[in-house]
Amino acid sequence: MPKKMRALLERIQSALKEDLHQSSIYLDELTIIVSKESIAKVLLYLRDAEGLLFNQLIDICGVDHLGRQPRFDVVYHLLSLPHNQRIRVKIQVQEDEPVPSIIQIFTCANWYEREIWDMYGIPFENHPDLRRLLTDYGFDGCPLRKDFP
Repeated sequence: MPKKMRALLERIQSALKEDLHQSSIYLDELTIIVSKESIAKVLLYLRDAEGLLFNQLIDICGVDHLGRQPRFDVVYHLLSLPHNQRIRVKIQVQEDEPVPSIIQIFTCANWYEREIWDMYGIPFENHPDLRRLLTDYGFDGCPLRKDFP
């Protein structure tokens, strides 16, 4: 494990110890799993902390782990432009469990959250316009769920 990545993980663990559930470095990629309730706090810290500056939200995606509890992951990929580093932040949620919207932190999250709602049915609390994005408004179901017919 490179020193730079280890130092980044140690800094995040120190600052977010009560919010951090799990962390790993695999193939020089850092992944942290945090509680759903603390996602806004964690993303604000990663974006604003001097020396981190993960100021670019690359994307948000959903992952369906049919048969696992909790069933879904919501995965946030961030990039620190000044430091040329990436981080993956995950939260785990049950089916129909709402996730806090992060539009106030990263405005580009708007369409990503709508896509996850449309494809997986994961609702986002306080989203200003949560409606279908890729399917028709009358479409029934969530096409990326593993149990979709």
